[in-house]
Amino acid sequence: MIFEFSDQAKDFQQRVKAFMDKYVYPNEREFYRQIDEGDRWQPVPLIEELKVKARAEGLWNLFLPDSRYGAGLTNYEYAPLCEIMGRSPMAPEVFNCSAPDTGNMETIERYGNEEQKEKWLKPLLAGEIRSAFCMTEPDVASSDARNIRASIVRDGDEYVINGNKWWSSGGGDPR
Repeated sequence: MIFEFSDQAKDFQQRVKAFMDKYVYPNEREFYRQIDEGDRWQPVPLIEELKVKARAEGLWNLFLPDSRYGAGLTNYEYAPLCEIMGRSPMAPEVFNCSAPDTGNMETIERYGNEEQKEKWLKPLLAGEIRSAFCMTEPDVASSDARNIRASIVRDGDEYVINGNKWWSSGGGDPR
């Protein structure tokens, strides 16, 4: 079986490579300097600058397949872009394709109601906020996100969450 990328996918590969060469790789030293000299839990100014450039070049939310919000690439077509972005620790966020946001955006896009999409999906897609994913628990030895003991119960207009988490991916970001 021969797998061939579409012209659109090949175009994205070339454009992402060019962006990486022009903006990401040359700025990695500055990225680490800004982290070292600043508050590591605050947004890195360089990342915010490069996000504007990536979005302007149409290299934004590349991960959403068959969506009015993303590039419309299949997972197969998106995979080489992940390989390219994965060569730099700052690149996924620059293209708004970093975890845990990507998975959370996919979930809200697929299962969220219009109110949730307006409140959470649109700001995530715009790169204005970040999200978190809380999975690891002290009493559950598993990487399966469905294997949890924490609970969430509606109490009037609020939700009560009970459980212990060891790690919250993205939980330290103020956005």
